[in-house]
Amino acid sequence: MARIENSHSQAAQRQPPQPRKQPRQARSLATVEAILEAAARVLAERGYAATNTNLVAERAGVSVGSLYQYFPNKDSLITALHERHAAQMYAAIAAVLAAERPQGLQGHVQAMVRALLAAHRVEPDLHRVLEKEFPFFDAPREQSAADGGIFRQVRQLLELHRSQLAHRDLDLATWMLLQTMESLVHAAVIDPPAMFTPQALEDGIVQVLMGYLRAPALG
Repeated sequence: MARIENSHSQAAQRQPPQPRKQPRQARSLATVEAILEAAARVLAERGYAATNTNLVAERAGVSVGSLYQYFPNKDSLITALHERHAAQMYAAIAAVLAAERPQGLQGHVQAMVRALLAAHRVEPDLHRVLEKEFPFFDAPREQSAADGGIFRQVRQLLELHRSQLAHRDLDLATWMLLQTMESLVHAAVIDPPAMFTPQALEDGIVQVLMGYLRAPALG
């Protein structure tokens, strides 16, 4: 355990590795998507330690050389999976915030929670590996275009409902909302407590988030 924790600590100090080149043509895009799908399956099945680029290439039906054109190593694949996950979350939140919701702020928050729960339930085993084995991907939000988009979308929502909030610092309120929502959604999907129904968990998450947004500031 100590060796793993030390490895994670060292990894936290470096920037996540990036893909070698970006695909442009339709064929290249299809190849990269096949590689990422294969990487997701292998990682979910075997975990990080037992995953390697040879296995991923074999599962994707491409040569290792083709894989290396886009991903120089295993960690760059994981980085791409994380960014793809963030992009999926951004799309889910953007769709919710673009919809008309007469319930106001709480209706939007509940819809975001429901959308994120549904999105995480698509590949729970993959999310379990990404979140539990890779704490060094808790990088600053501005390093990810998708994460930055999520932040801006949610901050705009809070700005629209500023009169209902007890917080003046909307950047802090947005960060707290996203971090809390992300943590609770992960807990509800990755390691769900058997004694609660999915609906009870969803309602509880919404209650926590709304309680924070409307709670008087300390001091």
